[in-house]
Amino acid sequence: MTPKKVREFFTRLAAADPEPKSELEYKTPYQLLVAVVLSAQATDKGVNRATRPLFRAHPTPEFMVALGEEGIAEYIQTIGLYRTKAKNVAALSRLLLERHDGEVPNDREALEALPGVGRKTANVVLNIVFHEPTIAVDTHIFRVGNRTGLAPGKDVNAVEQKLLKVVPADFRLHAHHWLILHGRYTCKARTPDCPRCMVADLCSYKDKTQHV
Repeated sequence: MTPKKVREFFTRLAAADPEPKSELEYKTPYQLLVAVVLSAQATDKGVNRATRPLFRAHPTPEFMVALGEEGIAEYIQTIGLYRTKAKNVAALSRLLLERHDGEVPNDREALEALPGVGRKTANVVLNIVFHEPTIAVDTHIFRVGNRTGLAPGKDVNAVEQKLLKVVPADFRLHAHHWLILHGRYTCKARTPDCPRCMVADLCSYKDKTQHV
């Protein structure tokens, strides 16, 4: 995709949704961090169903540590890999208290040192909480990057690095959300909704869906 097409691509996504937001529900940076950790291999809707009662009763690291791993597991058992995730949430909550006075750090290395927090999760937190122009590549963004020709790459890191190079600086802050939402609702895995896609004419996907 040429630089001119890339700019037009994001210009259209931005015009349709000027202030895109995460679909995960949270009230604090800590709750966002926990929600993102829980969202691995799970849907945002499924995570929100579990975290609404969890965050209502246990909104802070202190409450979560007091609840403990088994207690956390009871709240999140509808989410895939819930036992591992409960262990990680309990441990990261304890480490936030021990190392960061219960605050989510504005530092990639410190974030990735927390249990259950990888590069993608750190990117989401840095982007949403601290307004850094990071791009967290999930399955949706990986698909959109490759399918459209926007940022082809063999793995998530390759796609991330390509996006950071090609996305114009003035669109980089929100690029993560625009691409996720586009992949979730339009450029879907099985049957992309090409007839209703606002960037179809810019996309290099050869097998475009003719009707849905």
